[in-house]
Amino acid sequence: MDDAVINLPLSQLALALLPVAITLGILLKWSYDLGHALHALARMLAQLLLIGYVLAWIFEAGNGVLILLVLAIMLLASSWIALGTVPEQRRALLSACLVAITIGGGLTLALITQAVLQIEPWYLPNYMIPLAGMAFANAMTAVSLAAERLYAELAHGAQWPVARLAAYQAAMIPVINSLFAVGLVSLPGMMTGQILSGISPLIAARYQIVVMCMIFAASGISTALFLAMIRRQADGANPR
Repeated sequence: MDDAVINLPLSQLALALLPVAITLGILLKWSYDLGHALHALARMLAQLLLIGYVLAWIFEAGNGVLILLVLAIMLLASSWIALGTVPEQRRALLSACLVAITIGGGLTLALITQAVLQIEPWYLPNYMIPLAGMAFANAMTAVSLAAERLYAELAHGAQWPVARLAAYQAAMIPVINSLFAVGLVSLPGMMTGQILSGISPLIAARYQIVVMCMIFAASGISTALFLAMIRRQADGANPR
């Protein structure tokens, strides 16, 4: 298999914006908030172009303390973003969310990197940071869905066990759907990236199994911990 990665100059990268322009035209014609979509696209471009330089610097530095700092920033950001579905409760729930994602995502990440992959050194950036991003991002999404559904159920008068179950089920729907779809409907990002870089699909499939297990566990554990920690506060915020 050819291991060469196709070079992607900016001139060719710009071609990817053509269908984007068509979609923006549709949004404009249908009177959608075009400014919101443009802002999202601009953020995406700036963030990804910038993170390329940042990651290159981090990889070259090879410093464990720096990696821990990056992970801490990722945890704080994911916890803050997760509570965007319940903005009125965001500050009150932030500590619980941070602890839940740190334990659920962090311990799962540690198991995968240190016991399953056994990376050397322990902070090997090109493994640690992408895997942490997948674990924390999926835990963030699960907690976010759970928080929104929980407060909606409580506001409609549901008892705590019913509301908690509905919230947990809602949080796990995207993860479980991805388990059903992987290999049939989609080739997830890590597997696709490895195949594009020339890795054998057999090896890429093994890595993807590891990633899917990590995502499932990080999402499920983080959400359960979050719901357990906020019970008293959630009941107090929705008196019946």
